[in-house]
Amino acid sequence: MARGDVVLGANQYGKAECRLVRITRDTDRHEIEDLNVTSQLRGDFTACHTEGDNSRVVATDTQKNTVYSLAREHGVHSPEQFLLTLGRHFVAEYPWIDGGRWEAESFGWDRIPVGGTPHDHAFVRTGQETRTTLVQVDGEDVHVLAGFKDCVVLKSTGSEFHGFPRDRWTTLAETDDRILATSMTVWWRYTEEAVAAGLDFATAYDEVKALLLETFASVHSLALQQTIFAAGKAVLEAHPEIGEVKLSCPNKHHFLVDLAPFGQDNPGEVFLAADRPYGLIQATVQREGVPVVEEAWATLPGFC
Repeated sequence: MARGDVVLGANQYGKAECRLVRITRDTDRHEIEDLNVTSQLRGDFTACHTEGDNSRVVATDTQKNTVYSLAREHGVHSPEQFLLTLGRHFVAEYPWIDGGRWEAESFGWDRIPVGGTPHDHAFVRTGQETRTTLVQVDGEDVHVLAGFKDCVVLKSTGSEFHGFPRDRWTTLAETDDRILATSMTVWWRYTEEAVAAGLDFATAYDEVKALLLETFASVHSLALQQTIFAAGKAVLEAHPEIGEVKLSCPNKHHFLVDLAPFGQDNPGEVFLAADRPYGLIQATVQREGVPVVEEAWATLPGFC
C-alpha cells in the first residue's frame, strides 16, 4: 500500500434507539423497565465498505431483534447489566466482531398511589432525569459509563458570583445572593475491577445521584464551577469503584425583573427565566496521579 492510497479508517454500525419496555410479572406486583437502546458493532467490516461484501455484516435488524430477545431471556435488571449482556453476546457469537458500543437511556416510572397505597401494576412516568449508560468493548477491555441528563435543579439562595474581571464589555453586576439553577448532565466511569466483580449498578446509581444532588443543595456556591467540582469530589471520595466523573452544567439564568415602573419593589421574588444564551460549565473530576481512561470516553461528544 503506497503512501496516499485511500483506505478505510475507524468505523462502526448498528441499530439506533430501539425502544424497549420490559415488564416483569413473576408476581402480582409487576416491575417496569423502559430503555432506549443503541447497538453499534466494531470489527473487520472492510470488505463490506470496499467491495459491498455483506458476509460479515450482522444486519441492523438482527441487532434490534437481539435486543428484544435477550431482554426476554435474561431480563434487564439495570441498564449497565443489560448492555454488558448485549456486548458479551455479540463478541462471543460472531468471531469477526471484536468490540462495539452499546448505549441506553433509561426512563423512570413510579407506581400510582390508590388510596395511599402504590398500585401493583399502574405507573406514571417520572420526569426528574433520564438515566444514561454507555458500554464499550474493545477486545478484552470493557468500559462501563453511567450517569443521567436533564436533571433540573435550583437553589433560591446560597449562591454568589463576584470578583470576576471587568472591562468595557462587562455589564453583569456582582451579587452575593442569586438563584443558582442548572440542568445537570453527569457521567461517571466504573473501574474495570468493579465491573468484573459484579457491582450492584442499581444501588450505585441511586447512591451517586443522591450524593450529587445533596452536594448541590448543601454547598454555599461562589460559582457553578465550585459546585460541580465539589459534587464530583464527593462522589470519588465516597465511591472507590468509580474512576472519574464528568459534569456538564448549563446556567439556567434567572434575572430579577425591574418592577419600579409599576411602583413596586422586588426583593428577590420575581424573576425572568431565560433559556438562552447560557453559560455552559464543564469539568472532569479525577484522582491525582490516576489518568482518565480516554478510550472509555472516546465516543461521548461534548465533554472535555
